[in-house]
Amino acid sequence: MNIKEQLRLIPELPGSYQYYDKDNTIIYVGKAKNLKRRVSSYFNKKHDSVKLQVMVPQIERIEFIITNSEIEALILESHLIKKYKPKYNVLLKDDKKFPYFLITKEDYPRILVTRKKNKNLEEGKYFGPYTNAKSMYTTLDLLKKLFPLKQCKTPKFKDRPCIYYQIGRCMAPCQKLISSEEYKKLIKNVELFLSGKQMQLVDELKSMMEKYAENQEYEKAAKYRDSYFDVLKTIEKQKVVYENTNINQDIISVSVDDYIGGISLLQIRDGRLINKKDFEISKSDYDCEDEIISYFIKEYYLMSGDDDIPTEIIFSSKINSEDKKMFEEWLSSKKGSKVTINPGKNKRNDDILELALKNSNYHLEELKVHSLQELQNNYNEAGSYIQEKLGLSNFPHVVECFDISHIQGTNTVASMVSFYNGMPKKSEYKRFKIKSVPDGKPDDFQSMKEVVTRRYSRLLKEGKPFPDLIIIDGGKGQLSSAVEILEKLGIKNQNIVSLAKRIEEVFIPHNSQSVIFPINSPALFFFQRIRDEAHRFAITFHRQLREKSATHSELDDIQGLYKKNKKILIEKYSSVAKIAKLTREELMLLLSKNQASLVYNYFNTQSLKNKKE
Repeated sequence: MNIKEQLRLIPELPGSYQYYDKDNTIIYVGKAKNLKRRVSSYFNKKHDSVKLQVMVPQIERIEFIITNSEIEALILESHLIKKYKPKYNVLLKDDKKFPYFLITKEDYPRILVTRKKNKNLEEGKYFGPYTNAKSMYTTLDLLKKLFPLKQCKTPKFKDRPCIYYQIGRCMAPCQKLISSEEYKKLIKNVELFLSGKQMQLVDELKSMMEKYAENQEYEKAAKYRDSYFDVLKTIEKQKVVYENTNINQDIISVSVDDYIGGISLLQIRDGRLINKKDFEISKSDYDCEDEIISYFIKEYYLMSGDDDIPTEIIFSSKINSEDKKMFEEWLSSKKGSKVTINPGKNKRNDDILELALKNSNYHLEELKVHSLQELQNNYNEAGSYIQEKLGLSNFPHVVECFDISHIQGTNTVASMVSFYNGMPKKSEYKRFKIKSVPDGKPDDFQSMKEVVTRRYSRLLKEGKPFPDLIIIDGGKGQLSSAVEILEKLGIKNQNIVSLAKRIEEVFIPHNSQSVIFPINSPALFFFQRIRDEAHRFAITFHRQLREKSATHSELDDIQGLYKKNKKILIEKYSSVAKIAKLTREELMLLLSKNQASLVYNYFNTQSLKNKKE
């Protein structure tokens, strides 16, 4: 059954849809309020999205599951994404490893760390997920100090408490030394702490301390007193974001580049910043930030415990009103109280969004460094794949990549970066001023011809080895220009390709079909990394030339005039026109006789030339 026939069978009902490729593998999972309208839209129009341009031709089969509502479809979609991990869905990387706190469902509950969350919550109450295991175990140690909960699943001794009771880390419920009612109050305090409701917890602890003190139960009062001051110390370390202690928010920020993405989530509870969670996005091709945010909200809050959902969620990008309403309805139902979503900056949340952005930018830089280290460690595998996929004659140990940069043809420059075994070797970087293209008349093909000629004619002349692979940033035209020059130089069998950014296609000489590396593959990451580095290096050089042109003055044309003296003259007289009218004696008040004569003679000569003309 072809796609058109499959589309006819899809109903106009809410549900989740799944796309399969020729290998019967799910490549995308989505949800829709109207399945027929949503699925048909993939095949009835030309797409601007790079992802859809690549994905849609691969769809061989469509399946769908009907649900009662769009919210049910949303939850089902998230479950299917987790289960099948389709390559064209934006996913949190390795989210299965995030741990949770579990307060067990027993007569006397314990607090445990678990990495598997029971879907029907029969095991107990979950808090999390926690993206930083070290921070989580620090919190666990603090909890055991603040609240002497049951430590053992079964009693170690029949007739006496264990050492945990003796050191004050357990109230020995196994020996009935604490009542069930008293223990439940302890559990309630733990839940308040894990939910970020520290101010409410402080009030609760103070109330219990005073109650036991009035009843002259001083030992119990002392325990609550110690917990009270320990919680106060913890709160003092937390940054105050709002004076209003009723504000509970999650602030979400996304930072991405062409090949990796990071998300930072700031948790604000009782007006205080209590935690930061960082996530890596495993997909390298993003359509837009609101798509990432949408997927993140579904995945993260599906994993979250109900008490971890705030009353307000803020993020920088806009989403359509239907999605906003759906997310609010779903999260409010999950939490059991109203949850509002406020996308986009405004006067009230501008500062906190700025803070979240700083965190996500820093996290992105960390991820990039980590990815580079992974690439370096695994380059043998990535290089072998590149060699096989592109049919290279050599393993790509040494790779050189070229990029052209200009603004409307002015100050045209080229860069060449060199990578050795997957890592940049900056001592081999080169940059070129393009001489064969008139200023103001852009010609990328001619520019590429010039730079390739200059680079490889010099290597021939010096008898130096050629790289194992040359990468040209651009499409078929730039590649043809480079190949033409190599052939003129008599260079044969040189491995050379180009990388077109539109859908990350790799073009091979004399071959009409492009090569597309799998999304998230180390090979594609390497090509993107070296292309972006060449672009960065070219842009930096181009910017330097522009700045130099912008600050150039006629004083720079005076041979022998010292830079410091140019600065003295400009600071004193502010313009070259005023300096040109100065006498030799006036110049000598600021400069030496020799330097003053250089300036005076230059402008005097220029004045005589202008009169003759």
